[in-house]
Amino acid sequence: MPNNQFKRGELYSFITGMASTALARRLQKNFKQAGIEITIEQWSVLYHLWKEDGLSQQDLCVRSFRDKPSITRLVDNLEKLKLVKRVPSKNDRRINLIYVTEAALHLQEETMNMANQTLNEALEGVSKEDIERCKEVLQQVYDNLNQGVR
Repeated sequence: MPNNQFKRGELYSFITGMASTALARRLQKNFKQAGIEITIEQWSVLYHLWKEDGLSQQDLCVRSFRDKPSITRLVDNLEKLKLVKRVPSKNDRRINLIYVTEAALHLQEETMNMANQTLNEALEGVSKEDIERCKEVLQQVYDNLNQGVR
């Protein structure tokens, strides 16, 4: 018997998509109010590079769940903003490694604090137990759909 307890038209992706979009819009608004002129998509690329600098564009695709053209466009725009630089790999000339610049490092603490503040605002009134359960359920959904995909 299916475990789907939603009424017709209610899908996980619809519910999680609405929440994700609302969170991204609020964070974008908070960036704009603080005078930070980067998009949420650009910030997400920087986020992965702050965690591990010097990733290839392919690694960024995998970690950010984006396709190659999207990552290329994002890296191009971040490069124009002088927030990242491409460096040819010493091991494979076909690969460029992406590194954050000093300017990007200066944005890290402020934008991460804003992201945490926005997330806290979004989760206001939600118990820690509910948050943990939601994370577990969404992880299980993700795992179910990605078995054997890699």
